[in-house]
Amino acid sequence: MSSRIGPAGIGRSRVPLGTYYAALIGLLYVPLVILLLFSFTRGGGLSFPLGPLSLDSYASVLSSDALVASARNSVIVGLGSSTAATVLGTMVAILLLRYQFRGQRLLIALAILPLIVPFVVLGVALLVLFRAVGVPLSLWTVGAGHAVVAIPFVLLIVAARLNGVDPRLEEAAMDLGATYPVTLVRVVLPIIAPALVSAWLTAFTVSFDEFALALFLAGPSPTFPVYLYSQLRFASRFPILIAMAVLLMIGTLALVLVAERIRRLRT
Repeated sequence: MSSRIGPAGIGRSRVPLGTYYAALIGLLYVPLVILLLFSFTRGGGLSFPLGPLSLDSYASVLSSDALVASARNSVIVGLGSSTAATVLGTMVAILLLRYQFRGQRLLIALAILPLIVPFVVLGVALLVLFRAVGVPLSLWTVGAGHAVVAIPFVLLIVAARLNGVDPRLEEAAMDLGATYPVTLVRVVLPIIAPALVSAWLTAFTVSFDEFALALFLAGPSPTFPVYLYSQLRFASRFPILIAMAVLLMIGTLALVLVAERIRRLRT
């Protein structure tokens, strides 16, 4: 008697997967669609049926100095923290994949730890640390916290690309007289450049959207998520905040798509 084994993953399931996926997509995207619809409603009404459609909320975004300042703070923090995280995460990736040393597993655990520790716990810990050493809370402290939580993302993206680079290319460069730092600059980094850009964009997105750490570490200069949260108690501010939230969602989605597109280059 012969038996035929079909392709893996092909078969029937008693679990209604179609219904499950439809419910999952609904929970993820229906609130975003509703948010988008309300952003075009004149007067900021948050109920159905929708009122007259208007772009007044979007026009009012740029007229709010505090809102623009908080968005600018988020951009500044994102630029600095993503750059620091990309440099540090790339160094850790190279160290882990190109060297053998004691404590390697410990380094991996420490580098990935920010993905496991809740941001609220990490925010309290960093707040206590900065208070203990006398560092005033500012955008610098927020940037430091965001760099810490962005390093694991950079490490995973860069390590995945670096793992596909043939080490013999580096050996050939060093056989021709190049030192390893020169080999990194002239051989390795150009090859993994798309992954570096993707990692930087991902780190920037993580920083720009992050709330818990910024709430504890921002001091007198709030980032955009912190400012957005502080204004939710004012009903008159809802239309502007909804419009800004939609713009933030669109910008974040665009960055994620660009990062994924760049990550796929030369892979």
